[in-house]
Amino acid sequence: MIEKYILDNLNQNSVSVKKQTYILYKEQQYPIGEIWRRAYVNSDLGRQQVSKELPSAQINAILAVWGDEATFVEEDI
Repeated sequence: MIEKYILDNLNQNSVSVKKQTYILYKEQQYPIGEIWRRAYVNSDLGRQQVSKELPSAQINAILAVWGDEATFVEEDI
């Protein structure tokens, strides 16, 4: 099985993530199961969730755009 992640609308303040699982059959990929979706905001909590829930390649891509500082405080959300 193959899991693919798509980072939608990645910007300085937020990101939407989709994950789909595929099987490989006769050199073709076929989606199976439901699409997993999650949105994260660039807050301390959002950064913790990204680090906990996503693979390192996606974490690195998100944090490269978000930079070193959160742009939201949880009270603002």
